[in-house]
Formats: sequence, structure tokens, C-alpha cells
Amino acid sequence: MTQTDIAFLLADAADEVEIGIAPVQAVIRAGRRRRARRWAVAAATALVLAGSTGATLAFAGLPGQGDRGANVAKPPSSPEARHVYEPQRTELGRGTYQGKEWSVSVQVWGAPRNEAEADRQFAAMAERGLSPAEARKPADLIGKLSYFATRGWGDGGPQQVMFNTVEKFERFSGTDMQSIATRLGHGGESSGRLVIGMVAKTARQVTCRWKDGTSAVANRVEGYSVDDLGVAIRSVDGFQGANWFVCTAPAGTSYESAEVTK
Repeated sequence: MTQTDIAFLLADAADEVEIGIAPVQAVIRAGRRRRARRWAVAAATALVLAGSTGATLAFAGLPGQGDRGANVAKPPSSPEARHVYEPQRTELGRGTYQGKEWSVSVQVWGAPRNEAEADRQFAAMAERGLSPAEARKPADLIGKLSYFATRGWGDGGPQQVMFNTVEKFERFSGTDMQSIATRLGHGGESSGRLVIGMVAKTARQVTCRWKDGTSAVANRVEGYSVDDLGVAIRSVDGFQGANWFVCTAPAGTSYESAEVTK
């Protein structure tokens, strides 16, 4: 039997093989009948390879098959990446009162997705002296974001002054504002001299007015400088829907009012 006879016998055997993909099968059969001996041998060899490697070879090189990995869903991000156990922290302002440094910062904690994450977050908050709003047990934190605006002075630990636990952040607009007046340090003299609040992302200026008729203007800033006096509007990492501001009153007076003026 000649090589030509073997080639055509292989070609006849190929008629009984179902590749499962019509274009590939048609190309192989057309090549077997109309081309020379070396093409018939190549076609038979392709069929043997297809039978041994399964669908992998049959799909190779077909349109739309090379990028299937791009459609695979990404695994959910880790609790660490979502800041469940370690919050994002942004300092709003700092200064000096009675020879000791005061500071204000905002912490944003990511939402736990299950009870195990909530247990660990609840414990991490407690270690920092924080009590989330309306969360009497860890499970109350599941699916919710928490934020805390804290005030610190000297060597004492930070104290929370504005805080909440929510499913999503409220979006401020126009002249919307929430604020609180607190003290710079211990003692009644500094009561009402520190104002902390939230305003819309579009707000460029907040004016805080004091009981003695004077005022302080907080402008939208980025970063810190040597001229920073603790009066500013800043964005807070992880906090959507609003920016935060800080104003401080001079000695001998306290908070009267505050409003968005630009």
C-alpha cells in the first residue's frame, strides 16, 4: 500500500469523526478532497490531535475565546482593603491650647459583611475608646459604615464628638450643614471655642461667628502648611457625600453661628 493510499484511507476515516464545530469540520473535509497528499495527511493528523486534546484544540484561535478570563468575576476585597479593622483617618486641624496640642480628626470604618467581621471591628473600636451609634452588639454593624470625629488634647486619648453608623452616607448639597461646638481642652474657658462640622462638597467657604461679634473664615484647602491655624474645610478619606470643616474661636468668646458663605 502506497503513502497515497494510506492518506486517502485516513481521509475516509475522518468522514466518521464529528468535531462538533461546523466551520472546523467543513474546512478539514474540503481540504481532504481538494488538496494534495500532504494536505490530506495534515488533516488526518489534525483530527488525531483533536481527539486526544478534546475541546481545547477545537476552540483555540476562534473569535471571542482568547479573552474569556477577562469576564471572570474578581473575588470580593479583603476586610483589610475595605478598612473594616483599621479605619481611614484624616486630620482636620490642630493647634495649641494652654501649652498643649489639640487636634481634630475623622475616622471612617468600612462595612462588615458578616458576623465574624463585625465582631472584630466592634472590638477594634472598643480598643480605641469608640462607641458606634445605635450599635449595642457587633451584629448591628453588619452592612453599615461608621464614622467618628474625635478631639484630642495633650496626652489624653481622643474623644468622639460627632459620629454615626449608616448604610450609606448622606449627600449634602447647597448650604446644607451639620456642626457641633465643643471645647479645645479641659475646663470651662474653652467651651464652645472649637466648631466641627460637615458641608457639601461644593462649599468653598464657611463663616463661623462668635458671641463677641468677631468671626473666623474656613476655606477649602488641600494639605497643611506652616500658616495653618486650624480653620479649614477638608475632604476626608473614605467619606462620601460631604466635606468637613473646623473653626476655632479666640479666648474669651465662643460659638454663635455658622453658615456656608461661598
